[in-house]
Amino acid sequence: MATRSSHNKNNSAIKRIMQEARELAEDPSTDYSAAPLEDDLFEWHCTIRGPAGTEFEGGVYHFRIILPAEYPFRPPSIMMLTPNGRFELNTKICISFTNYHEELWQPAWGVRTAIVGLQGFFPLKGQAAVGVGAIETPVSERKRLAKLSREWVCPHCKLSNLECLPDPLVVEPATDGSADSSDTTNSQGNEKSPQQNGSPPSASSQAVVPPTVDVHSVPLARESVVRIDTTQEEKLPPAMPNSQSRHRVVETPRPHTEHSLIPNATRTSSRSPPRPPVLLDAAICVLLILVIALLCRKVF
Repeated sequence: MATRSSHNKNNSAIKRIMQEARELAEDPSTDYSAAPLEDDLFEWHCTIRGPAGTEFEGGVYHFRIILPAEYPFRPPSIMMLTPNGRFELNTKICISFTNYHEELWQPAWGVRTAIVGLQGFFPLKGQAAVGVGAIETPVSERKRLAKLSREWVCPHCKLSNLECLPDPLVVEPATDGSADSSDTTNSQGNEKSPQQNGSPPSASSQAVVPPTVDVHSVPLARESVVRIDTTQEEKLPPAMPNSQSRHRVVETPRPHTEHSLIPNATRTSSRSPPRPPVLLDAAICVLLILVIALLCRKVF
């Protein structure tokens, strides 16, 4: 990349060129590469890949882009350096976004636009391919030049086209890995639990689940509550049979036993003492009135 300290950074053209160079470096493409020269920001060396499906497929071509001092308000000039059979060498090419057609140029376009546009002009034929710098060669010759272009070395960059734009990595599908993974999935799917295979479960895998005991459906628990002694209100119900000794014992709710299952004798003993008769209360009140009357008579 060009040395920026030797250029006037306040110049609008320099700012635009630096911005485009930074964008191309941060967002590279597998179809092209481009960068300004170290000693001249206005001259770029670019490398593009031949369009797929054409006689240029597999070829890698090197060319120059010359930017004017009024860039981006004026279009660049393009000159091909690698023999290709489509454009003349070291000659400014006449296409819609070059200096031959300044009236069509848009300041919003840039170096990337010129690179992509040049790649699209390679497969044109007939009248669309006619213009300054265009040549016609047989398809076989273009294919031969495409093979030779990969090892072509730029005299200025001192690098081959393949070094400037290496071939993209081709990711092959992992057939062995996918087969192994599918086998592993099938083996996991074929594994069944002992219950599904019909074999009895092992003792270590069999969990003891305590059954849910309904208080109202167990006669043994109900009878034990009915025989509660008045002196032992906190007596627990008898133990469950041996077959269910490992399960938890469900106690009968205390509110239910105290109010509905305690014998009548227990209820009578827990009642409060009876209140005195009404006639006794009336007699006491009459005596109190007489005593108060006598006291008042003595005083007055």
